[in-house]
Amino acid sequence: MKYSEKISNRLNNLLTRTYDAEKGYKLAQDKVDNPTVKKFLADKVQQRYNFGHELKKEIQTFGELPEKGGSIKGDLHRTWMNFTTTFTSDDTERILEEVERGEKASLEEYNEIINDDDMALAPSTENMLKKHRNEIKEALNNAKTYEEAVS
Repeated sequence: MKYSEKISNRLNNLLTRTYDAEKGYKLAQDKVDNPTVKKFLADKVQQRYNFGHELKKEIQTFGELPEKGGSIKGDLHRTWMNFTTTFTSDDTERILEEVERGEKASLEEYNEIINDDDMALAPSTENMLKKHRNEIKEALNNAKTYEEAVS
């Protein structure tokens, strides 16, 4: 089976977003002092690294070439995040707000792909995407909990 160009593009966009998230989590991890939040962010770096490998493998399995890097938009967001945390007094809370914003956007993208009736996903792809989505939901809930704790 070979995926259509539409499915391949959507999965590659998701892969690019995963690269961006991994880089963003690495940046955030370097900006916080709270050991619990730092560990949470380190876990998310590893999670996104794993997501990236799973997505790449799935894309290749269905005869397509995976993207190799993040996006310009992601680079700009990390630059902005770097700039704003330089001038705020509570970096950890601000960073966790950004984590929440990013996770909500990722969740939306996963849901769009999973719920798109025009996309005939292989069961392995659909299962992988649902697993990622559920882990992102959990990360979002944890980020909210940590933000409440540090605010």
